[in-house]
Order: sequence, then structure tokens, then C-alpha cells
Amino acid sequence: MGDTAGTIERRGLKHRAKTATRDVPAPPALVELLDRHLGEYQSARDGRLFVTRRGPGGRFVPTAGQPIPSNAYGKAWRHARKTALTPAQVRSPLARRPYDLRHAAVSLWLNAGVPATQVADGAGHSVHVLMRVYAKCIYGQDEAARRRIEAALRETDRG
Repeated sequence: MGDTAGTIERRGLKHRAKTATRDVPAPPALVELLDRHLGEYQSARDGRLFVTRRGPGGRFVPTAGQPIPSNAYGKAWRHARKTALTPAQVRSPLARRPYDLRHAAVSLWLNAGVPATQVADGAGHSVHVLMRVYAKCIYGQDEAARRRIEAALRETDRG
């Protein structure tokens, strides 16, 4: 079954073997949603969580399990933004693309004080790339860093 006019993206993780996988941190609330989804819908034979149940000619086929055309994500995302955001926010760059959520998550992890090595691993980056792209997003860490350094120095003095 081939791609139709390039609407289905078939590629693995960038710069990794085709069979490579990556663990992605997921908070309990997201795990609960995914469990609920899997309780209601089956995953595809190849393990994908989200598939279309449309077969040839757009007919509903419960076992179809075909990849979702990439253009469907944009359409669903635009609808979700209009539903969830105010009109002013919809006109703004806020979460303009689904990819923006990834950027927001990585920025949140860094600002929460998660070590860069752990964030890089979860995001699928090297630490070098992570810091080159996201260093400008880290803010408000000065006081917390000073407290950690002072605590470490006190522990050294006691040792």
C-alpha cells in the first residue's frame, strides 16, 4: 500500500536506525488518557496508537488501522485551537503547530530544573543540540541554582 499524494509520512526517528525506538516521559494524566484510548480503540498491528478506520473509498472498516494522513493532523489541530483558545489567541502564534507543544514541554522540563541530560534523552536530542536550541528558554533558575550550590558547599564543609 503506497502513499497517496504524499499525505502519509513514513520515516523513522531522525539520524537513527529504522527499527530504533525512544522512551518518552509521560505524566500519569497522559498515561491515563492513553490507557482509556487503548481500552476503547485497538492499536494497529504495528503498534501505532492512532489510526484511521477508513478503508478504500473512505468506507468505515473497523479493522482498517491505516496510518492517519498527515494533512488530517493540521486540520484537527486548527479545529482544536479554535475550540480551546480565544479569538485573539487563535490569531497569535500560540501553539500554531502541534510541534510547538514539544517545544513547550522541553522548555517546561528545563525550567522545572530537570537535568539537561535527562531532558535531552526524553526529547531525543544530544545535550549540545538541546542547549543550542533551548538555552534561551531557561529563566528564573538563578536563585534555585545558588541555593543548590550553597547546600552542596555546606555538605562538603561537613564531610
